[in-house]
Amino acid sequence: MLTLEYLAELLEKNRAAAQARVQEFPIGGKHFAFNSKPAIMGVVNLSPDSWYRESVCLSTESAIGRARVLHAQGADVIDLGAESTLAHAARVPESGQNKKLLPIIKTLSTSGILTSVETYEPTVARACLEAGANVLNLTGTTGTDELFHLVAEHEAAVIICYVQGKNVREVGDFDFSADPVGLMSDYFSRQVENACRCGVKRIFLDPGLGFYYRNLQDSAVRVRHQMSVFLNTFRLRALGWPICHALPHAFEYFREEVRCAEPFFAVLAALGKTDLFRTHEVPRVRAVLDAMNAL
Repeated sequence: MLTLEYLAELLEKNRAAAQARVQEFPIGGKHFAFNSKPAIMGVVNLSPDSWYRESVCLSTESAIGRARVLHAQGADVIDLGAESTLAHAARVPESGQNKKLLPIIKTLSTSGILTSVETYEPTVARACLEAGANVLNLTGTTGTDELFHLVAEHEAAVIICYVQGKNVREVGDFDFSADPVGLMSDYFSRQVENACRCGVKRIFLDPGLGFYYRNLQDSAVRVRHQMSVFLNTFRLRALGWPICHALPHAFEYFREEVRCAEPFFAVLAALGKTDLFRTHEVPRVRAVLDAMNAL
């Protein structure tokens, strides 16, 4: 249970980490001051298998339209994905992903809207970066040096996702044998070292809370894990790079009010000092962050 005592104990054990500051940098000419103002990433899903129906766009025109609306509502970056991360979702070949992604990226780029592409395929990453994508949302763990070189070549940013598996589509059980945040910190330290060696200068770290591990399907277990990681985010910031979180839905608890879930989790993520909020509900999350900043 989330209590004031839990928060106080967490802070007392990690007080030094709570003072950590992270790198600030420009993306596509826009400067991000993460230590004083968090940013928002709006989601546009191009796969019909994506469960969050409000974010699904099945044509180029509807995707561009939604992206422009999210941008007007306060999204600093638009995250595009052509393949759902759901375990049962159909795999989309690289050519199919590019066919969907590239026209959208090119149009948004000419409009000055920053875009991120979610993929673990080098061919897709290369094509999207060449088309003008500003961020690679990297959801795999193999062949990362090639992908980091691509990011550096295009002076883009990379979101390094924590994945216990080859990629987001090939995960099994989540390892709880040790402190999950400690495991993430070790993984991120190695990946950041590799990314910097490849010339990357703009990095986000993402604990991957929206990925579908088999032993996290029980709602109570999953939400406790998500809550813990959200509130421990400041410990990961001690690595020196901003933290991105995909806000979850907890459908079993919110049910018909599921669109309220991401704003709720945004409160926990903000308390943990999250820097980039990935959300389907941009105006709701923006309102939460504005309110918390004002209080």
